[in-house]
Amino acid sequence: MIHISERLANVSDSATLAMSQKSRELQAQGHNIINLSIGQPDFNTPRHIKEAAKKAIDDNYSKYTPVPGLPLIREAVCAKLKRDNKLLFEPSQIVVSNGAKQSIANVLLSLVGLGDEVIVPAPYWVSYIEMVNLAQGTNVVIKAGLQQDFKITPAQLEKAITPRTKVFLFSSPSNPTGSVYSKSELKALADVFAKYPHVIVVSDEIYELINFGGKHESIAQFEEVRDRVVVVNGVSKGYAMTGWRIGYIAGPQWIAGACNKLQGQYTSGACAISQVAAAAALTQTQEPSHKMKEVFLRRRDMVVQMAREIKGMKVNVPKGAFYLFPQVDSYFGTSYEDFRVDDADSLAMYLLQKGGVATVSGAAFGSPECLRFSYAASDEQLVEAMQRIKKALEKLRKI
Repeated sequence: MIHISERLANVSDSATLAMSQKSRELQAQGHNIINLSIGQPDFNTPRHIKEAAKKAIDDNYSKYTPVPGLPLIREAVCAKLKRDNKLLFEPSQIVVSNGAKQSIANVLLSLVGLGDEVIVPAPYWVSYIEMVNLAQGTNVVIKAGLQQDFKITPAQLEKAITPRTKVFLFSSPSNPTGSVYSKSELKALADVFAKYPHVIVVSDEIYELINFGGKHESIAQFEEVRDRVVVVNGVSKGYAMTGWRIGYIAGPQWIAGACNKLQGQYTSGACAISQVAAAAALTQTQEPSHKMKEVFLRRRDMVVQMAREIKGMKVNVPKGAFYLFPQVDSYFGTSYEDFRVDDADSLAMYLLQKGGVATVSGAAFGSPECLRFSYAASDEQLVEAMQRIKKALEKLRKI
């Protein structure tokens, strides 16, 4: 009998995409489901970006593109990094891909092999662990709970580093928690990395523009680690361009070259029209993104307040992104009618089937005591969803 490869057998399906699929199936059957499982802005792409794409079509941007991206978008990325982050990169250090997910996969597949360790703080984005598995590396997970705002300490980091450590992979602002590392916190981590020059830092900054605490801070700003940091970003979250599939890396020349080589063999360059649109997003007015952030901030405050009114649900105040990651283990070991809740997986399924709200189990993010809600939905949907969740949870009784 012929089987799939061992490499693929070691990779799990995306829990976020699986829950979103289940909610769509229930909706198709006529059930009233509010989907808070998907991580995408509920806004339309700004008009000036769409106009740039239309012009690109008229200008016949319809041919194969250079593997690392058109010169105009690589130059746009360099200009953005200089303008917003005070980071200096050359276009040759930029590789544009089909979304930031591919950007991260490119880096890991270029750097990590059998026996190499990748340190991943938990909670983590679901795909980090699976990408490391795909690269046949070893995940070394550092747990950071609600009590420390889901952020690791320098002491935890240093304890996890070994001679086999190849990469440190993290996000700030974070998916799934919305936590944001401050400049001083990043500096403290950079001071640790300065002692271990064999470790590459991969900084996922895709939620940069949805930061409620002021200026975004990148770990790449610190001189002691600058030549070992790969910045990952894109246009999906901050510009409401999830379907345009444009992400990018900015990093050391040798890593950019490796990602270019890899990408050239399995996808080649990203869509030409999307690249032109993304360049417009990065270089033209940022006002639509600022307005989106204001809306997300208002929604955050509303959802946090409503969550705090639910007995047994513990929450922090996210400083960025558009997720709430409440601790819900007080509901484990409960039941309602024929439904038993033993863990976050069964609680998420209970809320879907009995409450009509799609969430994602925290187990998929390395924190099995939590659930993830996205508040990238209308105010009306969020109010209704939180009311449904509260009502459903109030029905649970200890077994």
